[in-house]
Amino acid sequence: MARINLLPWREEQRKEQQRQFLTILGLSVVLMALIIAAIHLQYARALSIQNSRNNFLKTTITEVEAQIAAITKLEKDKRRLLNRIERIQKLQRNRPEIVHLFDELVRVLPEGVYLTRFTQKGKMLILEGKAQSNARVSALMRGIDKSEWMAKPVLDVIQKDNSKDSKDRSFKLRATQLSKIEEDSKAPKR
Repeated sequence: MARINLLPWREEQRKEQQRQFLTILGLSVVLMALIIAAIHLQYARALSIQNSRNNFLKTTITEVEAQIAAITKLEKDKRRLLNRIERIQKLQRNRPEIVHLFDELVRVLPEGVYLTRFTQKGKMLILEGKAQSNARVSALMRGIDKSEWMAKPVLDVIQKDNSKDSKDRSFKLRATQLSKIEEDSKAPKR
């Protein structure tokens, strides 16, 4: 029998397999590095796109907030102007009332009564004056009660003057001013 030494051939085959293994291992490492780099670049690109979208949204939100602030300011100005217009219109509607009030005051003032002071605070009227008798003050109060422009007379003070010759009485009474214009606007329209 012949003896053949196969060790060098097997050793060469092992070295060849080891070289192939290292080559494949090296190529696998390089390929994995390329794949990881590609994935990293893809994520970086996606992150960059998302950041640009976020920045766009932030600038748009800032612009919209500025517009909302401007709209809020305009609405506030509008409400203020509408209130002003309403007050002016109310003053325009109430302008003839003072004329009617003075005209009515002359009508309800009985003979023997004269006013020394007339004050108006809102709808409250304060009349101060002199009368020849208590009956004349009562007649004034009845006239105010029947008036279309005044109502609810309340006598605060009536006293006799302290001077020797005078028989007059000083009085102070309150009444409420009625507004026919407001009553007409509140009445149901037919």
